[in-house]
Parts: sequence; C-alpha cells; structure tokens
Amino acid sequence: MRKRSWGFVAVGLLVALVLAGVVSNYASSHPDGLDSSLLKGCTVNADDEITGGSCPARQAKDHELADSPLADYGIRGVDNGFLSTGLSGVVGVLLTFAVGGGLFWLLRGRRPAGGDGQPAGTDGGARDDRQPAGTAG
Repeated sequence: MRKRSWGFVAVGLLVALVLAGVVSNYASSHPDGLDSSLLKGCTVNADDEITGGSCPARQAKDHELADSPLADYGIRGVDNGFLSTGLSGVVGVLLTFAVGGGLFWLLRGRRPAGGDGQPAGTDGGARDDRQPAGTAG
C-alpha cells in the first residue's frame, strides 16, 4: 500500500476510534422502533423493565452470548458506564479493523515474482516505440 493510502487508513481508523470510544456514550438510550412496538400493551418502570400488561416482549429471552465479555454495549467487570461503553466500542472497532484488514490482506492481488510492484510484462510505464528488426512499422 502506498504511503498516502496508509495515512488515509490511519485517519479513518482514528475517527472510528473516537466515535466508538467517546461519541457512542451520547447515543439515545430510549428504545428504537422495533423495541417500542414490542412493548405496546405492557407497562414498564423507569428501568425499562416490564411490570405488567400483555405484549410480545414478554416472551423475549436472553441471547446465548448474553454472558460474553462485550455483551450489552459494555465490558463486563468495568463498573464505570462511560468507560465500559467507550472501551467496548474501541475493542469492536479494532476487532472489525483486524478482521477486515486480514481479509483484505488474504484476498489482495499478489505481486509478480520480480517484486517491483509492476504487473508482469511491463517495464514500469516506460514505452519503447522502436520496431523489432525485420518488421514493418
């Protein structure tokens, strides 16, 4: 990758890390449209726990990975909510970058045996317009 491309990737990664680590803490904690529609018909308390009524959300179950270290937009064991959310976002960005970068590295085009970065059969853009001996121009 060219030096200019590395700079672009580095700036993009830095922006993603700042957004995930800081700005994500200011996202709305209110339920989105799907959550709201599943709660119709139920009464909920201040902690968004269902206290009565009948709604589809009553049948909800925890996901199999609900006990994982990064579950529920936080890191298990970190008591500070702001720090927990920010760290989980940073870890998520770094994991995504690592997987994406690894896939890019595996799937990228290979360089020719010469290793000069030029496609096989080229001389780096220099043209030779001379005709081989014995041919008509």
